[in-house]
Amino acid sequence: MLRVAVVGSGPSGVYAAQTLVRQREVPGVRVDVLDRLPAPYGLVRYGVAPDHEKIKSLTGSLRAVLEDERIRFLGNVEVGGPSLTTDRLLELYHAVVYCVGAARDRLLGIPGEELAGVHSATAFVAWYSGHPDAAAFDLRGVRSAVVVGAGNVAVDVTRILARGAPELTGTDMPHPALGVLAGSGLRTVSMVARRGPSQGRFTTKELRELGTLPGVAVRVDPAELTLDPTYRDPGAAAALPAVARRNLEVLRGWAEADGEAAGKPDRTIALRFQLRPAMVLGGTDGRVVGMRFERTAQDGAGGVTGTGVYEDVPAELVLRSVGYQGVPLPGLPFDAARGTIPHAAGRVLRAGRASVGEYVAGWIKRGPTGVIGTNRPCAKETASSLLQDAGALARRDLPGDPLDALRAAGLRPVEWPGWLAIEVAEADLGRSLGRRSVKIPDWSGLLHAAGSPAPPTP
Repeated sequence: MLRVAVVGSGPSGVYAAQTLVRQREVPGVRVDVLDRLPAPYGLVRYGVAPDHEKIKSLTGSLRAVLEDERIRFLGNVEVGGPSLTTDRLLELYHAVVYCVGAARDRLLGIPGEELAGVHSATAFVAWYSGHPDAAAFDLRGVRSAVVVGAGNVAVDVTRILARGAPELTGTDMPHPALGVLAGSGLRTVSMVARRGPSQGRFTTKELRELGTLPGVAVRVDPAELTLDPTYRDPGAAAALPAVARRNLEVLRGWAEADGEAAGKPDRTIALRFQLRPAMVLGGTDGRVVGMRFERTAQDGAGGVTGTGVYEDVPAELVLRSVGYQGVPLPGLPFDAARGTIPHAAGRVLRAGRASVGEYVAGWIKRGPTGVIGTNRPCAKETASSLLQDAGALARRDLPGDPLDALRAAGLRPVEWPGWLAIEVAEADLGRSLGRRSVKIPDWSGLLHAAGSPAPPTP
C-alpha cells in the first residue's frame, strides 16, 4: 500500500488526492489530506465571496472526494512547525504533496502604505469569509474607500463594500462582519487600475454584477476610457480576447448611461483606469485620508508609463489587490523571485535534482494564476509524476498509523466527523440568529464545535 500525505485541502489538494485514489495503475493508494485549519476546502471556503453561491457550491464535489474511504481528512495539523517538520512528515508517508497555495499578498511599494486604514484585499476577504486568523475590520468613519487592482478579487471586495446588509443576511458571512458592514456609512468605492479597460483581469460576469446591486450607481468616465487606444480603435478591439471585448461593452454602456439613472443612489462605485498608485495620504492622526495617483499612458508593449499628472482620491480605507505570493515552508526549497517551490513536473527540486517523495501542486507550484478549474490538470500532472515514482517509493518501510504519531507529537487532528460537527454547529448558530448556516470565525469556536480541546495558552 502506498501511503501519501497531501498538505492542503483546497481544490488543488483535493484534486491531487482524487487522482491518486481513482487511478488504476498503482493499486492500494491511501491518502491523508492534512490542513492547518479545522475546516476543509481552502479558498473555496475562505476566499470565495459569500454572495457567490454557485462557486461556493463547489464544496459539494470536494466533499464527495474527501468522503472517499481511501482518503482521510486531518485538520488542525500544521506542517513546518516544531511539532511536525517536513522531514518528519516524510518519515510517516511514502510521499508528500504540498498544496499550500500563495498566502501572502503583494505590496504596492509606495510611501504611506504603512498608514492605519491601508490593508490587503486578502485580509479583508479573510475577515468577511470567517477565517479564524483574520483580524477584525472597523469601518466607523469610513465614507470613501479605494480598491487598487483590476482582477476578480478587486471586484469582489468592491461589491461586498457596496452591498446592502439585507442582501448579505442570507449568506454564511460571520455575524460580526455582517454587523460591521450593515453599520457602515460608506458612500463611495473607487476601484482603480493602472492600465486601461481592455487590460482588466476581471471576468465579465463579475463585472456585470456591480451593475445589479440595489441602490448602487456605477460611474465610468468616458474620457478615461478613451485613454486606452484599443478602446478607441474598433479594429484593435476586435482582435482582443472575447472576455476583454465583453468587458469593454459593459464599461461603454455604463459610461454612456452615466448620470441618467433616476433617483439618488445610496452608494456609488467609480471604476477608474490609467491611474498608477504614487502615494498614500495620511492625516495628523496617522490614518489614511486618501491616495495620490499618477495618470498613465500605455507604452504600446502592454505596460504603462507615467505622465507626471497627479490626482488625489479621498479615502478612509484602502485595499490593495495586486496579486498573491507564495511563502517559504520551513524545510523545503523556495524560489523567492517566483514565490514558488522549484519543481519539475511537480517533483520538488533540491539543488536542481528531483527529490523523490516530495511533490507540489496548485499555486505553490505554478504561481497564483488561473481559476479553480486550472488546479485539476495541475494536480493531475503532479499525481502522474508521483505514480511514476511509486515503485521506488513503496520500497521504504513506514512506522504505524501516522495519526498515532501526530497525536504523540502533541497535535490534535480534527477528523472528518469533527468537521461534520462544525457544520452542524454553524447551522445551529444560523438558526439562533434567524439566518441560514453562519460561519464560526474563531479558533476556539471551531475546535469546541469539532470536539477537539483547544491548545493550552502559552
